[in-house]
Amino acid sequence: MKLDRRLFLLLPLAWFALGVLQESRPASLGNEPVTVILVRHAEKAKDDPRDPSLSEAGLARAVALADLVGNAGVTHLFASEFIRTQATLAPLSKVSHLAVEVVSARSQEKLLKRLHALKAGSVAVVAGHSNTVPSIARALGAKLSNLVETERSAMLGDDEYDRLFLLTLPAAGTKGVATKTIELRY
Repeated sequence: MKLDRRLFLLLPLAWFALGVLQESRPASLGNEPVTVILVRHAEKAKDDPRDPSLSEAGLARAVALADLVGNAGVTHLFASEFIRTQATLAPLSKVSHLAVEVVSARSQEKLLKRLHALKAGSVAVVAGHSNTVPSIARALGAKLSNLVETERSAMLGDDEYDRLFLLTLPAAGTKGVATKTIELRY
């Protein structure tokens, strides 16, 4: 009978200890946020007014992007249908051994669905345009500063190719947590 009473008295202590151990464990992969890296395409050449390739400076910037995030655990690459966005991600595609998924610049909803469907812990790099990068960021809950305001939307400046936005989306199931944004220049 004494043994039964001791177990009864130790049971709350055991439950408390189990709770402390569970709280001290690292978060499971299902609770990890998704990271989205947004960049505008690199500097464009003057070889085609509608769909130009990258200039020499743009090619160098694309390599710099690959150098910067090539070891960041990138899991997905997204670009629009235009040569300049795909060429911006080409060096990163090569070092990460990932194919660039092409999503039309006019299909922002499709891109957003793909980004929201990424598994916890994913790291996606999106190459967009001066007008699409701010709108994608805003749709993901980020607030960008120093944009050029036009009648239609907020845009990156015409000569701004070096801005990189690192967005940390809240983990699935978290409420009241905002998207975190870090801006870098490269």
